[in-house]
Amino acid sequence: MEDLLIQHVNLEKYENQERHKTEGFRSSKALVVRRGAPFRVSLQLEGRPFNPRTDSLRVKIMLGRLYAMMPVTFSKRVSSSSWNAYMDPADLNLHKPSIFIYPPASASVGFYRFQLWVPSRGGQQRTAFGKFILLFNPWCREDSVYIPFEDQREEYVQNDSGLLFVGTPVNTASRPWSFDQYEPGVLEACLNLLQVSPQHQNNRVVDYLNRTSPIYISRIVSAMINSEDDHGVLKGNWSSDFKQGVHPSMWTGSGDILRQWAQTAYRPVKYGQCWVFAAVMCTVMRVLGIPCRVVTNFNSAHDTNANLVIEEYYSETGQKLSRNKDSIWNFHVWVECWMNRKDLGFGKDGWQVLDPTPQERSGGVFCCGPASVKAIKDQRIDLVYDIPFVYAAVNADVHKFIVSQGQVVSHSKDTERVGSLICTKAVGFPRLQNITGDYKHIKSPTSTLTSRSSTMSEDSTVRRASSSEGVLVLLTLDKAPLAGKPVSFTVKVTNRQSVAKMMKVHINAQAKEYNHSPSDTFWEIHSTLELAPKEVKVLHQQILPAQYEDVVGDNLINLAVVLEDMANQERFLASEEFNITSPQLAIQVSNESNIVPHKEQTATVTFTNPFSHMVSGVLTVAGAGLIPGKINFRMLPLQPGGRVLQPITFIPNMAGTKMLQASLSLTNINTTITGFEMVFVNKV
Repeated sequence: MEDLLIQHVNLEKYENQERHKTEGFRSSKALVVRRGAPFRVSLQLEGRPFNPRTDSLRVKIMLGRLYAMMPVTFSKRVSSSSWNAYMDPADLNLHKPSIFIYPPASASVGFYRFQLWVPSRGGQQRTAFGKFILLFNPWCREDSVYIPFEDQREEYVQNDSGLLFVGTPVNTASRPWSFDQYEPGVLEACLNLLQVSPQHQNNRVVDYLNRTSPIYISRIVSAMINSEDDHGVLKGNWSSDFKQGVHPSMWTGSGDILRQWAQTAYRPVKYGQCWVFAAVMCTVMRVLGIPCRVVTNFNSAHDTNANLVIEEYYSETGQKLSRNKDSIWNFHVWVECWMNRKDLGFGKDGWQVLDPTPQERSGGVFCCGPASVKAIKDQRIDLVYDIPFVYAAVNADVHKFIVSQGQVVSHSKDTERVGSLICTKAVGFPRLQNITGDYKHIKSPTSTLTSRSSTMSEDSTVRRASSSEGVLVLLTLDKAPLAGKPVSFTVKVTNRQSVAKMMKVHINAQAKEYNHSPSDTFWEIHSTLELAPKEVKVLHQQILPAQYEDVVGDNLINLAVVLEDMANQERFLASEEFNITSPQLAIQVSNESNIVPHKEQTATVTFTNPFSHMVSGVLTVAGAGLIPGKINFRMLPLQPGGRVLQPITFIPNMAGTKMLQASLSLTNINTTITGFEMVFVNKV
């Protein structure tokens, strides 16, 4: 009988990737499949057909120098713990036979090669070749990243856009972000990240063997997103000088960053800050198949000496001082990844914190996590990885001191400010989901989202108060501050004693970046206040737009009031840090119910200038799956109250819900204005 000759191996890419939920990766030349599920390859034979009785085939699977060899059987019963290859006897085309290759749910992820071995006369072997990329499989119950609900898999693995939350708890702001996992070159960059890692370079065999574990992979990715120890993706910069690269606020998606890194021989991309580090890590994890979401911790403590105490110092006139290494970031952004944690014992599976922003070393490397969210809530600081650091970030106490002539003259403690709101994007909707209760036991219903929103309740302002037996002072924002509008606030002073008091009043406003101590005072008033016994007085104040616009921009305001009892020099402090809500760009999509792939669509971006002076800038429009790359438009100077409309066109390249996003970077003010519109692209 003549030899069996294989002319061609067809990877059946379209069918396999649809079955493996990887159809978004069609821009990649490689076949992309998930572990724990079989994929089909078909053989184009030359000469005679396949004979099931006499012909035998073997498959060799190779990952680097590791390999597994197996016979092709005629039984669909496979071992879930090992590689298998089989033909389906009930559906066997002898002229074009199909082979099903089954990667176990515990297989290592990475770039594989395979060979088909065919015995020939004379005892020699004939071979045919193929390649594929293997990812984690959150749809497979046996996979350690299995997540049980389809809407969660769609959101945390397949969704290529999202929202990042910044600002302050009383005035949260959302920043649209394109994760770009299906854009050209991104899949390859994410896999190359594993290849470039020190673990792979030091011992490739051990690295490949360890790639079965999402714990191992996530620690590598957490370290590789920053560039402190390796050829990582991003260079951090928390100064105000970004001339050597891109200002972190200018990035709108992960694709540009990952592609630039890969195309420049893995030189770090300049620059990133916490939300950029986290968003890029989210892209890498979603590409690899590990469910991932971006999380914001508002009032995040960086407790360098691990004593769960952050100290803040104020002058006697209300100016916040820079005195110590511990700090509170108004917000800090990390990611959570979903995985089993059998290494921690029972009950610690599910969401795990990973923080790629380089802050502290873990195992000698700048990375953080995976730290079980359940272990953080249970205060299990004895467990790996980095739980004490994350626990402090959401639970530290704040001690405030007023200093006069080098001496502490007043001290108060705040136990609720740190970690007062922890949130992420809601599943399936472009809005905030409050997950604070996942991290800590909520002390009162006032720690919920409603009391932290722009509709502030009386209860939500309690932590901004200072009191003693003598005087209670309460600082309250009247409403969420809006760009172009006065910042209105109220100082309520209560004399609790039966004697009259004469008070000095100092109110001070400083601009600050979210992770820095404030800069110099830009607005202040000083006065005196007379209080009758048991009297309550309310002071109404405003900071006008012309007084804050040029100073604040995208930064925050630290507002503090210090009262001094002129009789005994006792002092009382109340403070608040808040952001100014920027205007939103409005995006109107035409004919939005009839959008289909590969057909040109139109939209209009509208901006109205709310500022008290003329503005100009550059408008950037992007959208994964809608626009290749970015489109830039110059916006000419626009008068206060003026409106500009910019028409755009886009051609969707795939079905599904996509985000069309726009950002306007103003040239004469430190502000980036954003907007987005969700676009549903129908299947043809």
